[in-house]
Amino acid sequence: MIAAVQPPTKAEFDAAGKLLAEVIVPTALVPLGGAGAEGLWIAPEIHQPAGSFKIRGVHHAVASMEPERRARGISTVSAGNTAKALAWTGRHFGVQARSLMPEHAPRTKIEAVRALGGEVVLAPVDEVFAFLKGRAWEAEPYAFVHPWIERQVMVGHGTLGLEIAQALPAIDTLFVPVGGGGLLAGVGSALRAVLPEVRIVAVEPAGCPSLHAALAAGKPVEVSCETMCDGVAVPYITEEMFPLLRELVDEALLVSEAQVRAAIRRLALANHVVAEGAGALAVAAALSEPRRTRGNAVALVTGGSIDASALVQVLEEGGDT
Repeated sequence: MIAAVQPPTKAEFDAAGKLLAEVIVPTALVPLGGAGAEGLWIAPEIHQPAGSFKIRGVHHAVASMEPERRARGISTVSAGNTAKALAWTGRHFGVQARSLMPEHAPRTKIEAVRALGGEVVLAPVDEVFAFLKGRAWEAEPYAFVHPWIERQVMVGHGTLGLEIAQALPAIDTLFVPVGGGGLLAGVGSALRAVLPEVRIVAVEPAGCPSLHAALAAGKPVEVSCETMCDGVAVPYITEEMFPLLRELVDEALLVSEAQVRAAIRRLALANHVVAEGAGALAVAAALSEPRRTRGNAVALVTGGSIDASALVQVLEEGGDT
């Protein structure tokens, strides 16, 4: 029987914050610009090293390893942002960083991983998820960093939750994008540890509703994924993660591709923030709720690695701000 992931403790999050202090940039909350956004703040993690929140969990996991294990080289599976964080961290520690990525991953992300000195191995998406499901990393010589179920990854991500609690103690709702669930598990657990009444809303694209489907079925199920939000295009929630995510989430919302694209435009035009599809998910969901429902809310903007051509296309589609 697979053991369920247990929520990290406040002490673990505090220790992670100290370890990461020399690496991450504390993320200031910024009011979302434009009409209908009263009481809504964004947490733009796009300014972190390697351009996303992933540096928190990946760097924390690698920094927590025994030096002998880390020296073997580090590896992961990623649609892009985890791979970028791993490459950055590998360069920081002077070790090889290897990432298995789906062959349709955005070129921007693939090139960014290579520019940071990371090794990219491309494979069909089915093979990528088969590698994870079959735990094929156990036969590798590398020290593997699992993007979702590894505790030290979740603990590192949770440092963002403590920053939000300190910056906005009166927060009512947190909107979190969900792929494999590592961010939700970390940030949700950290925020609940200090502000237990916060409403936590998990957000997925309608084209890849893994957690939504699992909650409806009462167990993990596999779904098909077709979405521009490649950073969260994970077709299943693992059995290890599901119990914790079910406990943390008050509501799971689905947003359309049109809502995501409108949120990308809104962030770019009203806040001068460039977000990829997955990075704009939480904002899209928050804007779909009236102020009376969400109260004082924070939407995580998790990454900004979007191909230039895709960004131009989205911006040319409309002038909503």
